[in-house]
This record gives sequence, C-alpha cells and structure tokens, in this order.
Amino acid sequence: MPNRIPRVRDRLSEMEADALCLTSLPNIRWACGFTGSNGLLIVGPTSSHFVTDGRYTEQAKDEVQGPQVTIAEEGLTECIAQTDLLAPYDRVAFQADDLTVARRDALADAHQAVKWVPETSLLTAQVASKAPSEVDKIRAAQRITESVFDEIVGVMEPGMTEREVGAEIVYRHLKKGADSMAFDPIVASGPNGARPHARPTDRTLREGELIVLDMGCFHNGYASDMTRTVALGEPSTAARKGYEAVLEAQTAALHAAKAGMKSNELDEVARAVLRSADLEEYFSHGLGHGLGLEVHEWPRVSHTSEEELPDGACVTIEPGVYDPEKGYGVRIEDIVVLHNDGHDNLTETPKELRIL
Repeated sequence: MPNRIPRVRDRLSEMEADALCLTSLPNIRWACGFTGSNGLLIVGPTSSHFVTDGRYTEQAKDEVQGPQVTIAEEGLTECIAQTDLLAPYDRVAFQADDLTVARRDALADAHQAVKWVPETSLLTAQVASKAPSEVDKIRAAQRITESVFDEIVGVMEPGMTEREVGAEIVYRHLKKGADSMAFDPIVASGPNGARPHARPTDRTLREGELIVLDMGCFHNGYASDMTRTVALGEPSTAARKGYEAVLEAQTAALHAAKAGMKSNELDEVARAVLRSADLEEYFSHGLGHGLGLEVHEWPRVSHTSEEELPDGACVTIEPGVYDPEKGYGVRIEDIVVLHNDGHDNLTETPKELRIL
C-alpha cells in the first residue's frame, strides 16, 4: 500500500485546522497501509503519527508507510495525551461522520487546549478515485465472486433452501481465497425476491420462480459485489417481462456511464427505461454505489443526488424491479470504473436470463 500522507496533507491546507485526526479504519488503511482493527492517525503540516496498541507492533512495522508509529501501552487517547502528540496544534479536524460522541469527548477531555473541528467527508473524494492498483484488486475480488456464482448455479435445485444456498456461497468464497464476505449474501426466491435486501430463509427453491443472488467478498482489502437473477425452470410472463426491462435499463445505463455525469442523470437513464415499461414504481432504490475498501462508498448513483461522478470511481450499476403482487424480484449488478470518456466494466458474468 503506498504512502498517501501527502494527499491527506493536501486536505489539511483546505481547512481551518492545524492537523487532522483520522479514526476511520478504511481511511487509515488508504492513507498509510495499516490493516488492523485499532488505530488512529494524526497528520500535521510537517509530521504524521500513527498510534495503535501492542497487538499490532510487528504488523504496524511491516505495513505502515509514512507516519511515525507509536505503540500505546494503555488506550490510544491516553497515549496521545501522554506523548503530547497534539501539543503543537491549536485546532484539530476530526472525522465527525466516524468518531463517536463518547470518543470525541474523551479526546477533548484529554486535550483541553485543543479546539476540535468537526469535518465530514474528509477524504471522500480522494478515496473515490481509484488508482490502477486498486482497480486490479477490485477486479481480483470480482473474479472470485464470479467463479462462486458459476459453481452455485450448478448446484441449485428444487428443494434446497435459501439458507443452504447462502451457506454454499460463503463457504466457496472463503475456499477460493476471499478474506471475508463483504456482506451477508442475498438469496431471494419467488416472492422473497420482491424484497431488495432479503435475507436467506428456510424457504425452498421452487420450479418456475426467479431467484435473486447478490454476493461479494473482500480480497486483499478490496470488495467485490455482483447480483444476478436466475430462473429455476420457465418463469411467469410477468417475471420474464420484468427481467427483460431490468436488463434493458442496465444496458442503457452502462452505455451512458462516464465520469463527469451527475449522479441523478445516470440514474435517470435506467429509470426512464423502467418508466416506459410501466415498472418504475417497482424500482425502489438508487442505481448504484461506490465501492473499494468498503462495499458502500461515495459516490451514490441515485435520483436524489446531484453530485458529479468523479474520474476513477468504481461504482455499481444495479437497477431492479420488485413486485410483491406478482411475487417476483429482479436485480442485475455490475461494477464499472468511470473515466471521462466512458468506463471499464469489471464484471464478466453474462446477463441473459439463465434458466436452471
């Protein structure tokens, strides 16, 4: 992982603060490479300090690039106070969208001479634009997920429960080298598919129904995310119509997707297709989201957001239709890397309706 402390320091120059205090572990990993579960990063104009506990002494030595490493004998807050790491600074910006009120109060009590400046989205734009090495890691994670999908559709059959399929998805990801799952897999058959974030249940798979499969993993710290909808036998006319409309909506959005678009403009491309098919009311979420070190990152691709989509962002394109009255759901999801002249699609799994 490269040393990105200079890029963090660039943000400092834009704020009315003398130093930055990073507490978000994904942001800390992005900035200096640390992959552990406890750490705090202080970045000033000319120096930077990473603080962690004794469990990570050797790991921090191997991973951390840029900052001076301090190992806390007690808590991180106490260590910062005892070592006077904040003594040079009058105003310290902190991540208000990550730091709990209790922890912020503890820092303020230990450093009463410091003015704590709340900042949100402190590194959002920097993290969103992925370096080629980061894209490669997302692509590698995606290959694992696609391989699992290919295996899963080969073993699914009537009588299996959603929960059994979900367990197979987790097992096969880990067996293929995933660090962990990026989220609990979604296996939603028949009417359960009308719930966008359905959890696997003991419901059995049945002939003639659609099954929504949404899965992703972390590999080398970076996330994959893919949804495909398959049919167990010939689906109903309504379900097939829904599938074809979602596929058309995703195809249109993929054709249009590029950096520089407003989020709601890209969302509207897909939404307009579903509107023309009289299915827009069943598309109940935004078109997609950013991902990388977290499975949900900025930017959102949504009809409620006018933010500009940045060059280098990895985002999902995942329109859906969820009709509880007709008892089916459909979602199709790819990951793309946005560029000023278009995008690269990191997802290779075919999207034509697969009938098992």
